[in-house]
Amino acid sequence: MFSHHVTSLSSQYFHGELTAAEDHRVAEHLRVCGACRGEYEAVKAGVRTAGEIKVISAPESVWDKVISNLDGGQLRAARPWFLRPLAIAAAIVLMVAVSLLLLQQHSSDQSSHWNVARVGGVPRIDSEDIAESGKLGVGQWLETDASSRARIEVAAIGEVEIDPNSRVRLLETNSEEHRLELARGRLSAHISAPPKLFFVNTPSGVAEDLGCAYTLEVDNDGHSILHVTLGWVSLQLTDRESSVPAGAACVMKPGFGPGTPYFEDASELFRAALLKFDFSGNQEDRKSALATILSEARARDAMTLWYLLLRVDPCCRPAVYDRMAALVNPPPDVTREGILNLDARMLDLWKSRLSIKADVPAKKVHSFWKKLWTETLGRIHGFEGKR
Repeated sequence: MFSHHVTSLSSQYFHGELTAAEDHRVAEHLRVCGACRGEYEAVKAGVRTAGEIKVISAPESVWDKVISNLDGGQLRAARPWFLRPLAIAAAIVLMVAVSLLLLQQHSSDQSSHWNVARVGGVPRIDSEDIAESGKLGVGQWLETDASSRARIEVAAIGEVEIDPNSRVRLLETNSEEHRLELARGRLSAHISAPPKLFFVNTPSGVAEDLGCAYTLEVDNDGHSILHVTLGWVSLQLTDRESSVPAGAACVMKPGFGPGTPYFEDASELFRAALLKFDFSGNQEDRKSALATILSEARARDAMTLWYLLLRVDPCCRPAVYDRMAALVNPPPDVTREGILNLDARMLDLWKSRLSIKADVPAKKVHSFWKKLWTETLGRIHGFEGKR
């Protein structure tokens, strides 16, 4: 279904109207397809621009005079009924076009700086205190102490809130990439963007946003933990990658990268064993941890087991497969032999089945933007209805 372009699904994807599996597959397609990514950006731009249209009601006296003249027929012969809606539509198109030009100009003017708002205390940009607001340029550090907080406007694609005792730097911002570095502390990102556009570097790996909301925390030793609340986030370091869905978390370690994703409602025994499996250098400890993981796993935890198929020793893979198959039936075209041999097509098929089973709330990913679009349509209809 998704082997071809997905431009026809841009609007549904933006408004969170796809299933969890479709949402993830479209996100993966947007990651590699520039044409579809451009269409998705056009949808986003239209929604943002429509939301910025300010509708000003004309004085009642103007409408009364127009209606009086039309009813009396004194000015000229009545015009066809369809001209007024066309005129309104033309005016809206003109306003949208002008707004897009202004937005483009604004984006160009702000291309190398992001707006920063003081939320509490006295945040600093390169050792300079922020009053109520400031601008963060490429290469500059934003720092908060124990009593200060800040909010960063990420170009035109979202916001990032910076918690106390945090240090972040703007590394890059352009039409192809927006990238922060979180050296320590905690940030909360709320992003509406196609894949491979917003990134956060940490000492233990890179978080790549797939259009979602999440928190990311880095301690003084460079260890990181990601919590995803909407959508998906990809964590990467060299050739190691973990895609983390809403409701799940993942730990990263310097020099190692991302561990194995897990749903946060998993049992405490499951989570503790997973940390031991991921980061212990002792093979006996890892073997014992794997046994606990398999015994504690629920159907929803099959997502974690899917990653373990790729990360356990080959001799342990059959036990992981058998537990997964007991929790979630493999798709018809997936065989035990194929999975044990890490057949890429079969692994992808099963991962798609697991995404649906995990009940990832794809329809909530863009609820804010869908609400904005609905309100904008209401304003436009209100303008047309003012007669």
